[in-house]
Amino acid sequence: MFRIFCLFLILVISPTILAAQNELAPPAVELRMYDIIENVSSSRLESDIRRLAGFGTRNTFSDTVSNTRGIGAARRWIKAEFDKIAQECGGCLEVFYQQDFVEEGMTARVPKDAWIVNVVAIQKGTVHPNRYIIMSGDIDSRASSAIDYEIDAPGANDNASGMAGAIEAARVLSQYEFPNSIVYVGLSGEEQGLFGGKGLAEYAQRQNWEIMGVLNNDMIGNIEGLDGVVDNRSFRIFSEPVPPTETEDERRFRRFTGGEVDGISRQLARYVHRQTTTYMPMMNPMMIYRLDRFGRGGHHRPFNDLGFAGIRIMEAHENYNRQHQDIRVEDGVEYGDVIEGVNFNYAKKLTAVNAITLAGLAWAPPAPDSVKIGGVVQPSTTLSWQMADDPNLAGYKIYWRETTAPQWQYSRYVGKVDEYTLENIIIDNYYFGVAAVSKDGNESVVSFPQGLIR
Repeated sequence: MFRIFCLFLILVISPTILAAQNELAPPAVELRMYDIIENVSSSRLESDIRRLAGFGTRNTFSDTVSNTRGIGAARRWIKAEFDKIAQECGGCLEVFYQQDFVEEGMTARVPKDAWIVNVVAIQKGTVHPNRYIIMSGDIDSRASSAIDYEIDAPGANDNASGMAGAIEAARVLSQYEFPNSIVYVGLSGEEQGLFGGKGLAEYAQRQNWEIMGVLNNDMIGNIEGLDGVVDNRSFRIFSEPVPPTETEDERRFRRFTGGEVDGISRQLARYVHRQTTTYMPMMNPMMIYRLDRFGRGGHHRPFNDLGFAGIRIMEAHENYNRQHQDIRVEDGVEYGDVIEGVNFNYAKKLTAVNAITLAGLAWAPPAPDSVKIGGVVQPSTTLSWQMADDPNLAGYKIYWRETTAPQWQYSRYVGKVDEYTLENIIIDNYYFGVAAVSKDGNESVVSFPQGLIR
C-alpha cells in the first residue's frame, strides 16, 4: 500500500511541483538559438559578398541605370534577394525602398544631386508589430576619394560583408515567427555623411516606430589587422554611454544616483555581449565604451541622435590598407577593399551574433517601463516597475553589479510581480536594473532605474 501511495505522489503531485517550478523559473537557455547559429551559411555569405563586390563600385553617386555596375544595380539586387526570401516564407517580409534627396554642395561629399535609397525588409511581429529591432548594413562603397564615383570601389569588407550579413539573417530568421518585428535594411550614403541612417531614423520617428535597438554592422569580415594580429574570434561592440537627448532633469538625477555608463545603447551592447557569451562562448565580444571608433562615425549614430538605442558591431582588428583606398600596389604593398581581404567564416560568426540578438529581442516581452528604485539609508534595495500586458510574459529578473563592473554580475528571477525588495543588498554599493523574461526564457534588455520610489 505504501508503494502505491508513493507512486500516486510521483504521478500526481510531482507534475504539479514541476509546473510550479517552471512557472517560477523559465528555461535558462533558448534551444532554438543553437539552430539559428548553425543555419547561418558562410557559403551564402561568400556568394552575396562576391556579388556585391562584383558591381564594381557602389559609390552613392555611381551609375543607377546599368544592371551590372553601380549602386542602382546593387540596390535592385538587394531588393530582389529580400523579395525572394519573402516569397519563400509565404510573404513574411514587407520589402520596399525608403529614399530621401540630397542636393549638390550640401556638404563637401555631395558632388551632384542624388536620391539616397535604402532597401528595407520588415518581418512583422505577431503580437507587437510596432516594436522593432533593426539590423543594418551599408550598401555604398568608396575608394580614396569619397566623391570619385567612376573609379572601381568593390567594398568587399566595407561594407558588402555587413550588407550580406543582413540578407543572411533575413534568410535564417524568416523561418520563425516572432511577437516583435525585425527590420533588415541596407542603408545608403554612409560614406558621404550617414544620410541613409538619418533618412530611415526620421522615417521611423514619423511612423511612430517603437525601436528596441539598432545593430549597425559595418565591416564584419576582416581578421588580419594592420597591427599584425590575426584574430577570427574577437569583435567590437561600440555604444555611447547615455543618450544625447537626455533632459536636464535626467542629467541631474544621474549625477546623484549614478548611471554614467547605463544608457539605452549601453544596455543594448550588454545584451549582445550576454547573448554571445551564452550561446557562442568561443567568441570574444569586446565592449568599447565609445560611440564609434575615435573621431569616426557609423550608421547607428543618426538613430542615437533621435534618442533610439543603437550600437555598432564590427571586426576587432582593422586593416586600413583595405579601407577607403584606390586599388593599387605601392612599394610592394597592396591597397584596396577587394574580396581577398574577407574571411567568410568570420563573417558567418558575426552574422550569427546578430541573428541570436535579433531573435532574443524579437521573442522577448517588452522591457520594463517606469523602473524606480529605493533604499536610501536602508539595509535593502527595492525596485518597482510597470508590468507589461503580454501573453508571453513569465515574469521579471532583477540584475545588479558592482559600480565598477562592466557587465551585470548577479541576478534574481522574481516572478510576475511589479515590485521586489532585495534583502541585505545595499543600494550604495551596486547598480541595479530589471529585465522582462518570456515563458521560453528570452529576455528583454535591462531597464535602468529612472526615478525614485517615494
